[in-house]
Amino acid sequence: MKILMISWEYPPVIVGGLGRHVHHLAVHLAAQGHEVVVLSRRPSGTDAASHPTVDHLAEGVRVVAVAEDPPHFVFGEDMMAWTLAMGHAMVRGGLALGAGTLPGEGPAGESAPPWTPDVIHAHDWLVAHPAIALAEHFAVPLVATIHATEAGRHAGWVSSHVNRQVHSVEWWLANAADALIACSTSMEDEVRRLFGPDLPQIDLIRNGIDLGTWSFSERRPIGDRPQLLYVGRLEYEKGVQDALAGLPAVLEDFPGARLTIAGEGTQREWLGQIAAEHGVEESVEFLGHLDHQELLTALHGADAVILPSRYEPFGIVALEAAAAGAPVVASGAGGLGEAVIDGETGFSFAPGDPVGLAAAVHRSLSDRERAQRLARQARVRLTEEFTWGHIARTTAEVYARARRRTPVPLARPVIVQRPLPER
Repeated sequence: MKILMISWEYPPVIVGGLGRHVHHLAVHLAAQGHEVVVLSRRPSGTDAASHPTVDHLAEGVRVVAVAEDPPHFVFGEDMMAWTLAMGHAMVRGGLALGAGTLPGEGPAGESAPPWTPDVIHAHDWLVAHPAIALAEHFAVPLVATIHATEAGRHAGWVSSHVNRQVHSVEWWLANAADALIACSTSMEDEVRRLFGPDLPQIDLIRNGIDLGTWSFSERRPIGDRPQLLYVGRLEYEKGVQDALAGLPAVLEDFPGARLTIAGEGTQREWLGQIAAEHGVEESVEFLGHLDHQELLTALHGADAVILPSRYEPFGIVALEAAAAGAPVVASGAGGLGEAVIDGETGFSFAPGDPVGLAAAVHRSLSDRERAQRLARQARVRLTEEFTWGHIARTTAEVYARARRRTPVPLARPVIVQRPLPER
């Protein structure tokens, strides 16, 4: 098949896990014989003069990265305007792809011949506008993966102006698509409740991991300074504040314990204040972003990986920790509750419960042999279902089944501004 993927992040422009997901999926689809084009963007804050649109081949995938338009929009300050501008640039890039008028990279600047897709795959709400427009233009099925939702990120509330805008675009993408993909059972349920009832079929395809890049390491005996590790974005929904609140109880039993926090995000300063409020700042270290080798080294050195998310559609770090052999202590939020099974592949606690978190950490640190056994069981569980080859084949099956639905005019969505009911 000729597959057009549209994503607001793709190497070298990486914001979070979505970019890595799209990268692995695109490369494995190409390796399986499909013709894959990824429509993405140049880095934020650049322009067409410094960073023009490029069209190049990388790892068997044709990547079209469109230049930013001249208007001065900043994502963190003008999110919707910035997203719409990116969408306009992507639409023009997609039309040029179909017309064969993209700037070429040959010695004479030749353009590639016209190229039209058999299917379009949109990744998350930020590319809803170009994905829907180009699917209509090329008259091909639109598949959308909903990686997370605005309501989920905010505990069910979409009460602010921007929250409602994002939610409405997510609703539009879900209802305009011809097929949907969710990464966990909880995410599938969330999509149905938020965006139903007239949705297309939703297929459950979990995120994957390349085991070849995550070497397994048996744990050493726990010393006087147990090493706890958090990896992820520093955002409220990731629950790092709960790990900090639970740390004093951990220190009562393990006085030398240290919590290393790896990642970046908007809540870095606030989390530093939380650490000070609980009197644990001397036992906490913020490392910032880690590259792959640095992360692997940190995972190999961790006595327990703490994943305290209050909201988590999937939880790829749980797979990475399992692949590296690190015992995992995780909340039961969303997909994490499916990835980490208490007493089988790690230790769990209720989201937003620092007391439960401390108790789960204690269980992991106090019985090293059991924690290591669960870590080995977690690694064994990373079998066919989580390999990128399987994920690519399953995704291609969704593409092959997808058919354009008869378009119907869509009214504005009714936006629920309160938390979702419990399952």
